[in-house]
Amino acid sequence: QVQLVESGGGLVQAGGSLRLSCAASGSIFLINAMGWYRQAPGKQRELVAVLTKSGSTTYADSVKERFTISRDNAKNTVYLQMNSLKPEDTAVYYCRHSSTYYQYDYWGQGTQVTVSS
Repeated sequence: QVQLVESGGGLVQAGGSLRLSCAASGSIFLINAMGWYRQAPGKQRELVAVLTKSGSTTYADSVKERFTISRDNAKNTVYLQMNSLKPEDTAVYYCRHSSTYYQYDYWGQGTQVTVSS
């Protein structure tokens, strides 16, 4: 089992920045990919950014050049640095840790990010 605890959400004005954190505990050795997803009201949950154990990253087109995913292995924590935030970035952001074939798949409780215009 892996437990994920997110923090760092909040209210920010357009153009501002926030950093989300996702602290993991438990059977971390099971995990190959660590990612951030988001879900806006009335919309499907979507991928924001993913970082694999090997260091490769994937970003949604809508956040490229604005968001950066990173990790601190010593703290078992993954971060999402969000810059130049837009109102359309408003959503609940979820941390996800998964194994290679998703036989182990864990989600955090979500943290609200609200960007005002």
